[in-house]
Amino acid sequence: MRLKDKKVIALVEHDFEDLELWYPVLRLQEEGAQVDLVGKEAKTKYIGKYGVPAESAYAFTDINADDYDAILVPGGWAPDKLRRYSEVLDFVRDMNKAEKPIGQICHAGWVLISADILQDKKVTSTPGIKDDMTNAGATWSDEAVVVDGHIISSRRPPDLPPYVKAFADKLADK
Repeated sequence: MRLKDKKVIALVEHDFEDLELWYPVLRLQEEGAQVDLVGKEAKTKYIGKYGVPAESAYAFTDINADDYDAILVPGGWAPDKLRRYSEVLDFVRDMNKAEKPIGQICHAGWVLISADILQDKKVTSTPGIKDDMTNAGATWSDEAVVVDGHIISSRRPPDLPPYVKAFADKLADK
C-alpha cells in the first residue's frame, strides 16, 4: 500500500480509451491511492470508445489541483475534448509547475500540447500524433514508456503495464 496517502485526478470525457482509463485507475487503487474521476460535470456517466462507462465523482470546478498529488490523462478521442476546457489545462499547468506526476498515454499528449508544457521534454505517444508532439517542442521517442522528470508518457494499451508501474513509482517517490 505504498500509495495509501496519495490522491490522483483521473480525467474523464466521452470516448476515452477504456483500458487507458481503467487499467491505471485500478492498479493505483490496488496500491492504496485515492483516484477521483473528474469530468466536466459531477455524477455524470461518460462512455468509453468500447462502451465501458465511467461515472465522474467531481466536476472540474469542484476540485483544486493543489489538493492532489498527480494527474492521469487517458487516451482515445477524449483528449481532443478535454483540451478545450480551461480548467483541465490549468490542472495540467499547475501539476507541471509543482512537478507533480503527469501521466499521459496515446492521444493524451494533445492535452499537454494545449497546456504548452512540452517544450524540451522527451515523450512518447501514439505515433499518430508524433508530429503534434514534436511541433510542440518535445523530442518524441518510440518507446513503451518515457519518463522525463515528472512527465510519464506511453504509446498505447499494450504498454500499460510498464507505463502504470513507472507512474506509480514516480508517485511513490513524490
